[in-house]
Amino acid sequence: MPIEIDASTFIPDDEVGFTTSRSGGPGGQNVNKVETRVTLWFNVEGSAVLSPGEKQLVTERLSSRINKEGLLWVTSSRHRTQYANRESAIDRFAALLREALAPAPQRRPTRITPAARAERLKHKKRRSLVKQLRRERFSPE
Repeated sequence: MPIEIDASTFIPDDEVGFTTSRSGGPGGQNVNKVETRVTLWFNVEGSAVLSPGEKQLVTERLSSRINKEGLLWVTSSRHRTQYANRESAIDRFAALLREALAPAPQRRPTRITPAARAERLKHKKRRSLVKQLRRERFSPE
């Protein structure tokens, strides 16, 4: 079943890989013998679904999660079952991609208020006066 990122973007199962490993934390006797941690792998550059622009966005915005081979990885070991961790990893992966592919909000230019400008100038004049008084009082002769 493909992973839904948004209404128009679906990542097919064959572009995503999973590996399992032993998970730390509580679990009793199972913790030493059952591989419940799930790591989801996704090749960003090799994806047929993402456009070149989308690949660049994902690479830039998720650079800390992408290794040298260009694989995006998400790990989940929150739950005690492999199935629950797999679902959790898929959910986190979809959320990360959704966030990375979201357009940046448009910056609205703002202006400094006249009161803020006057306050800044008043502060500068005060500092200037303090330094000027120091210079006159302690000038070496």
